[in-house]
Amino acid sequence: MAVIGSILKEVVKIKKSSVDKKELSFLQQEKILRKLLEKAKHTSFGKKFEFERILSSDNLVRNFQSAIPVYDYEKIYAEWWHLLQKGEGNVTWPGKVRFFGLTSGTSNDSSKRVPLTKDMIKAMRKVGIRQLLALTEFDLPPDFYEKSVLMLGGSTNLIKIEDYFEGDLSGILAGRLPFWFNKFYKPGKISKERDWSTKLERIVDEAIKWDIVGIAGVPAWVQILLEKIIDRYEAANIHNIWPNFRVYAHGGVHFAPYKKSFQKLLGKPVHLLETYLASEGFLAYQKKENSNMQLVIDNGIFFEFIPFDTENFTPEGQLVKNPRVLLLNEIEENKEYAALLSTVAGAWRYLIGDTIKFTSARDYEIIITGRTKHFLSLCGEHLSVDNMTNAIDMISGELNIDIKEFTVAGIPYRGLFAHKWYIGTSAVEIDPLLVRKKLDTALKKLNDDYATERKAALKEIFVEILPEKVFYDWLRSKGKEGGQHKFPRVLGGNYSDWKGFAENYRKDRLN
Repeated sequence: MAVIGSILKEVVKIKKSSVDKKELSFLQQEKILRKLLEKAKHTSFGKKFEFERILSSDNLVRNFQSAIPVYDYEKIYAEWWHLLQKGEGNVTWPGKVRFFGLTSGTSNDSSKRVPLTKDMIKAMRKVGIRQLLALTEFDLPPDFYEKSVLMLGGSTNLIKIEDYFEGDLSGILAGRLPFWFNKFYKPGKISKERDWSTKLERIVDEAIKWDIVGIAGVPAWVQILLEKIIDRYEAANIHNIWPNFRVYAHGGVHFAPYKKSFQKLLGKPVHLLETYLASEGFLAYQKKENSNMQLVIDNGIFFEFIPFDTENFTPEGQLVKNPRVLLLNEIEENKEYAALLSTVAGAWRYLIGDTIKFTSARDYEIIITGRTKHFLSLCGEHLSVDNMTNAIDMISGELNIDIKEFTVAGIPYRGLFAHKWYIGTSAVEIDPLLVRKKLDTALKKLNDDYATERKAALKEIFVEILPEKVFYDWLRSKGKEGGQHKFPRVLGGNYSDWKGFAENYRKDRLN
């Protein structure tokens, strides 16, 4: 009998019970904001914006909002965060910053460097443990708690630049796990490997020796790894190699396009848990299966929300001056919002760039719908990533094909507009005209604005079918293979580069 596992399981249950007893309310957000202001009041940022005055005011939240402007990455970096990389301390948060998380860079071609303070790393760990506690919702055997978890992320061998280190968030966190977790953590020393292809091959070499019960990672890269393991050992499915694999924690991208192909790799059902872990913070996690993620409102992050509409954002996804900003107790269900974060990493009213929708205002449950700059509205079609993903899921089911990757660009066409879609699937012989017809029909059903504009300024949509490998090759050419990197669902300034890459692929295939 798994004695240690039984003890651990009981400990997990007890700790989860204490977490669940906490009632969620907006009062917790007010407490978080006060703590943030108290701790940062002697920083350069806190002095400039008179945190002490705000703390002594009658209406803390409203005075905070009126005193501090909204920041995006470019603005806060230019005014404040660039000083952190020069070794200055007490800039936007007490002390110096030793770690910077490199974002996946899907909004544009370059990665951003987001400060990761000790307080933020501690806060992320805390939420990670909460998600671990959520496993008690599943009927898992005691020995589950004695086996290994594979965390497929970036290299733990960080890049040292003068007095600080930078790297993929997953690599930074994996290199600073609690000592007691090292016994369970895989791939162990292989995680130091910086070359992604080499890392995957080394994991495949060792996979047969491991007893993996859980996996965490971005869907595309996890699937590629599982396919390689199955192929290497000529297995029918991954459960022939890891029979105790029961839980997969995913995040960073909609799972729907990957679900069908992922299930083909399994020999038995696996519990799926979604996470919302960004370089700026661990924002939400899924507490129960078949529910949406719950926003973490009591752990180092103060949230504000801007309605994602034409009153607050330009057609290019740029925030207007003086946008309408709501608090957590003012949001409405089933409306899209862009989130502002003030955090223990020294982000203040920071526009993270994601768009979310509350599915439960009472329980603060959310889904991620896209990015502020990852949507198409050339002529008022207001097509979100959520619309796109649902449409792809619909046609994938209708045509019985796996579509793991896709991207779309808005292009000029005959004096008006068109959408150019690139569909990544192993079923490359499928008729693109059939896909085009079904995709167009699905989008019309999902989005009334799109349906209207298809009769007006949005004159055409074009579809090109490519193997998903081409998408991953392009990421590799940009140095964005593996880790947290994802292919952008909407192509903006990088469209011409991708278009040329795809054209070269077609030429090579013909030769």
